[in-house]
Amino acid sequence: MVSTESTRIDRPFAGVVERIVREALAEDLGRGDVTTAACIPSGSIREGRVVARHELVVAGLVVARETFRQVDPDVELRLPAEDGQRVERGAVVLVARGSAASILMSERVALNFLQRMSGIATLARRYVSAIPAGSRTRITDTRKTTPGLRPFERYAVRCGGAHNHREDLGAGILIKDNHIVAAGGISAAIAACRARAPHSLRIEVEVQREAEIDEALAAGADVIMLDNFDDERLRASVERIGGRALVEVSGGVTLERIPRIAAAGADLVSVGALTHSAPAADLALDLV
Repeated sequence: MVSTESTRIDRPFAGVVERIVREALAEDLGRGDVTTAACIPSGSIREGRVVARHELVVAGLVVARETFRQVDPDVELRLPAEDGQRVERGAVVLVARGSAASILMSERVALNFLQRMSGIATLARRYVSAIPAGSRTRITDTRKTTPGLRPFERYAVRCGGAHNHREDLGAGILIKDNHIVAAGGISAAIAACRARAPHSLRIEVEVQREAEIDEALAAGADVIMLDNFDDERLRASVERIGGRALVEVSGGVTLERIPRIAAAGADLVSVGALTHSAPAADLALDLV
């Protein structure tokens, strides 16, 4: 019997959990578990505890719960932690009691999700914590996600306290360097988007030089992305924009730079590393 204890899940995320978990279990358990079938006595009941091996921010409990449910709905789960919670080394975040075979067959897939998602949430929390108190700057992710796992990874970013950038290519207008080349320039690209795109979408433009900032502002850009600007150029560019557009900073963003970027007045800092480079959190399942 799977616990119905609440976790930090929102409705748009909920709809994909069952499908992705089913695919992951088919990948790992599609031909059965010959080791468990051979050496675990039928009817053996055990308790398994998922333990944090270091301090981390938990994310993915709702996915782990669905993993156990799909393998065996009679396994009883208890969630001492919740998604978005920072826990210390040694903390138990999930307890499963029931068929030992079912717990073992669920173990790897459940841990894969928990480790990946908690790693992202932990890194996101570090970036968010680096923003000085009182700053309006937001940390956001990017579309640099694992194919097929974007909903889980974006959810983990939110569990870490950061924000999501556009969901997909249809969720926002972002004119990048190759769009500018293909469209014939910044002004032409903005004019075309203004004429054809839905009126409800902001127009964002990536720039790499100061002259491009002026052109983007003159053409009516709503958001200007400063790509790979060092600290000095960043401060000067924020002053140049002067509140006429939102300022996003991207490229060359490190954890150490976050306080300086925030102090310069950036509205948004997009960090691809949140999803493409987050180390997996160390969690393990121990049978009692």
